[in-house]
Amino acid sequence: MDAGEGARAEAARRRAEKRAGRIAAGAEELEQRLIDLLRGGLAGADQAGYAPWDEMAARMVDAQAPGLAARVRELGALPGSGEDWPERLLSECALLHLLTRAYLRLDALSAPLAETVKARVGLTVETAELLADEARLIRDEWLVLAQRDTEEGRLTARRVWLHGRATGHRALLLAYGAGGRGPELTLPPGEVLDADLAYYPGAGPLRAALGEQHGAPLPGFRPPGGSVPDALRAYGQALGADPWLDGWPFVLVEVVPVPPPGVRSGAGPVQGHGHSLARGPARAGGAGWQLADAGTEFAVPVAPGTAEATLWMLLALSAEGPLTVFGEVGHRGFAPHTAWSGDRAIPL
Repeated sequence: MDAGEGARAEAARRRAEKRAGRIAAGAEELEQRLIDLLRGGLAGADQAGYAPWDEMAARMVDAQAPGLAARVRELGALPGSGEDWPERLLSECALLHLLTRAYLRLDALSAPLAETVKARVGLTVETAELLADEARLIRDEWLVLAQRDTEEGRLTARRVWLHGRATGHRALLLAYGAGGRGPELTLPPGEVLDADLAYYPGAGPLRAALGEQHGAPLPGFRPPGGSVPDALRAYGQALGADPWLDGWPFVLVEVVPVPPPGVRSGAGPVQGHGHSLARGPARAGGAGWQLADAGTEFAVPVAPGTAEATLWMLLALSAEGPLTVFGEVGHRGFAPHTAWSGDRAIPL
C-alpha cells in the first residue's frame, strides 16, 4: 500500500468512526425519548399528531441513522389507526428499544447478529465493495418471484425477490428512485437471470446485490415451495436470527383462497381454520380471507392491506385447482405477490 492509499484508508476509517459515534448518540437520544413516551402514557399519543414523530425521525437522519428514522416514521402512523393501536405501538416501541440497545452493545453480539443490527440502523456495506469480493459471488439461474414498489418518504423503494434454481436460495434486491422517477432496476416476475449475486452480511442473509448477468433471460419455471406450516416455521426461524423482520419470503404450493363466510368460493370446500399469528389480527383489506392447504386443516390469514382485486384474482385462478403463490409470511399473515398458472407468473 502506497502513501496515498494509506492516507485514503485512514480518512475512511476516521469517517466511519465519526459516523458510528453520531449514530450512538442518536440511539441514546432515541432511548430517552421512548422512555419519556412510556412515562407519559400512550393514551395521548394520538392527540399529539404526527409532528413529534416527524421531528424525532429528522433527528435520526441528522445522526446518520436512516434505519432508525424509518422505524420512527412507522411508529408515527400507529396512533389512532385502530382499536388496538396502543398495544401495537407498545410492541413496536419494544422492538425499537431492542434495536437501539443492541447497537449500543455491538461488541457483545455475535458477528452475524452485529451485522444485522448495523444494517437495521442504516450501516451497510457498499455495493461495489460487496461485488468486488469474488468469494461472496454466487452464480445461479435466478427466477424473479415478484417486484413491488412502496413509497418511503420522498423515495420510491423497489423490492425484487429471487429464487435460485440450483442453490434453492432466496434473495432480495432493493433499489430506490427519487424525484418522481422510479428505480432503474426492473425485473419482470417470471423472468430467469443467469447472474452473480452477493449477499450483504448479516444473520439469516436475504438482501443481495446483483452482479454480472451472463447472457439473455431464460424461460421461466414454477418455483418449489411448501405448506402453510412450513411457511410459519421458516418465518419463526428467520425471526430468531433477525427479531425486526416484518415478513419472510415463501412460496406456498397447493393452496386455495378461502373467502370470509357469506362469500361463495368456486374452488370447492376446504377444511380447517386459520392460525392466529402474533402482534395483532388482520383488519382492513384481506380481513377474513385465508390461504389454506388444499385438503388439510392448515391455513394462514391473508395480510391486511391486500387489494380486493388481488383476492378476487386468486379466487378466479383457483377455479382450475390449487395454486402456487409467492409472498411474504409475517406477524400480520401472508401477503401474496405472485401466482403461477403452469409455468407462467401472474403478478398480483
